[in-house]
Amino acid sequence: MILVLIVSNLRLMIENFKKYGVLICIRCHDYRRQDVVYGSILYLLVPCHLFVAYVIELAAAQQAKGAVARTKKSEDGDRKSGQNEREQETFNAAWLLISAAHGINATLNLVIATYVVYYHIHHPGIGTLCEMHAVIVWLKTCSYAFTNRDLRHALLHPSSTSSIPDLYKSCPYPQNVTIKNLTYFWWAPTLIYQPVYSRTERIRWPFVFKRLLEVVGLSITIWIASAQYAAPLLQNSLSTISELNLFSILERLMKLSTISVFCWLAGFFALFQSFLTALAEVMRFGDREFYGDWWNSYSVRAYWSSWNKPVFHFMKRHIYSPLVGRGVPPRVAQILTFLFSGLLHELLVGVPTHNILGVAFAGMVFQLPLIFLTDPLEKMKSINGKMLGNMIFWISFCLVGQPLAALLYFFAWQAKFGSVSRPQLDFGIPGWKR
Repeated sequence: MILVLIVSNLRLMIENFKKYGVLICIRCHDYRRQDVVYGSILYLLVPCHLFVAYVIELAAAQQAKGAVARTKKSEDGDRKSGQNEREQETFNAAWLLISAAHGINATLNLVIATYVVYYHIHHPGIGTLCEMHAVIVWLKTCSYAFTNRDLRHALLHPSSTSSIPDLYKSCPYPQNVTIKNLTYFWWAPTLIYQPVYSRTERIRWPFVFKRLLEVVGLSITIWIASAQYAAPLLQNSLSTISELNLFSILERLMKLSTISVFCWLAGFFALFQSFLTALAEVMRFGDREFYGDWWNSYSVRAYWSSWNKPVFHFMKRHIYSPLVGRGVPPRVAQILTFLFSGLLHELLVGVPTHNILGVAFAGMVFQLPLIFLTDPLEKMKSINGKMLGNMIFWISFCLVGQPLAALLYFFAWQAKFGSVSRPQLDFGIPGWKR
């Protein structure tokens, strides 16, 4: 299959080199010293919000232990009803204060990082890394607060119908509220906090080095493909977009789909198969199911629930399930969860490119009709229905999603800032200075 792909695209590769020459330039960049300084500061300060959450949870644990002690004392002796009511009011007020503190801390994490990236980091690559880091820490901070809230509730209401998993019993609340426990969660390749995770016995360092070599090799491959093939295609598309030439735009989308899917697949493998697996090995993290066989998805829903398992599990545990538990219909909860995911996608794309276009969010919203369209196809007993669902997924994945978003955000970037590369080189394309 690889040989067929190489041969089928060999003509395009030769044509590219004949027309543009070698576009790869190590010294050609557009990042500023300010970008590196602010990016480094964000990288160091963003995780501090996790440790602020730890301090908040320490205070919450002390309050919970005090409440348990007072409850036992009231059971042993006679207490006046008025005194019990005052203690309950004090406890409820403290509970709300803890929730507010967690909410403010997590919100400040995302707001501050987004503000700095949007207004002070010019380079979209550096901005994307900073914004992604902030979103990951924000999700971890939220999960840390939500899970400890549930554990605290189970401690205060031991007769509740909700049961604690057996795995957690080796580190019951509040014994899990320690710096060591939080630091492990900070670096663990998961977005869902647990007091205890399944662990492997040892670290296989040769395995780690192989995975890291894959990350480096694939990163270089993506950089070369983007500079040599994607950049000319995007730049040549500016005139067609400005003139709203629909047939030319469609032709550019089809031409861009090959390189965009190639870069996406290489990035997917580098992140989920190589980097996260290497990190899991170093952290001796036992659960390494970071993705499923999304390429065989018979519906768009199956793709979104299998290509990024850490995010899917977070959405299901902390957004979808609580909504359903509070009486929201499952279909409405699914839509709300998807809209929330769309907002995160817009943050990750629009903020680093300094263009909040809503394209990434709209792209997620337009997935909803495809989900409802392909759900019945997946449930069909006939293989034809499943094949049709898989075809719809791949067509939307290759043509409508990434290439169109790349064109629109690149067009908006060029309209706002001009070329993103230096030095200025003319490749014989009218209006193109690189």
